[in-house]
Amino acid sequence: MHLKPGIMLAALLTMCLAIRAGNSSLLLNSFNSDREGWQAYDYNGGVAGGGNVFYPLNWEKAGGVNDSGYVWADDSQWRIDTPESPNSILAFIIYRKWVSGPAFDLREAEVSVSLRGDVLNLKGATCYFWALDQEIGTRWHYTSQPLEVTEGRWGRPLWFRLKNQESLWHRTWARTPSNPASLDEVLRTCDSYGFSFLNFSGEVTGKLSMDELGIRLNAVTHQCIGSPRPAIGEGTTDLVSVAKLGF
Repeated sequence: MHLKPGIMLAALLTMCLAIRAGNSSLLLNSFNSDREGWQAYDYNGGVAGGGNVFYPLNWEKAGGVNDSGYVWADDSQWRIDTPESPNSILAFIIYRKWVSGPAFDLREAEVSVSLRGDVLNLKGATCYFWALDQEIGTRWHYTSQPLEVTEGRWGRPLWFRLKNQESLWHRTWARTPSNPASLDEVLRTCDSYGFSFLNFSGEVTGKLSMDELGIRLNAVTHQCIGSPRPAIGEGTTDLVSVAKLGF
């Protein structure tokens, strides 16, 4: 039996993706059906002494990367988190328990995401990825990897590896300041993560959107010959997303 080159490549890619999905190393938030558990953090809801106010991200069925679904939040949904040092705005946040999922080992994981701003006034802020282990109560921001938020359009997918080196991160919060968890501890059993703003002169205003968030756990260098790095899926893999992710 002879197969056309295009069919052979598609079959090889599908096989590679199936192997990856089988070892549970792949996770994709394509946002093609809903917000997939993601929320924005409002810190205290504007009430002194309040805390832990979350708002579900807004979901749109079109308008994302290649006109796919995507999620967004704006300044009506987030608020400056003052206990953090420096103060942060946790614009996008997810706890694994919200989707009935286990904690992840994010050490050396690969991340790809598309971000977009619309009338987004950063006020000097930079966007970063962060990781939290809520059980041991420590958050680290990946400050060596600032993330570009393109204004008014979807830019290229942003790709980065979560290197397990504390010199590349900044610890912004610990429940017990005298006994914070190390970066290795947090990444090893990460149960919450997301994207935030740091180093702003005032509250960031406008709209921040996200699409095609992929995380490949325990990243390895081996790839199937001739195929791109696989898209990331949990349970199933969205083949349409292969070209969208920066893997």
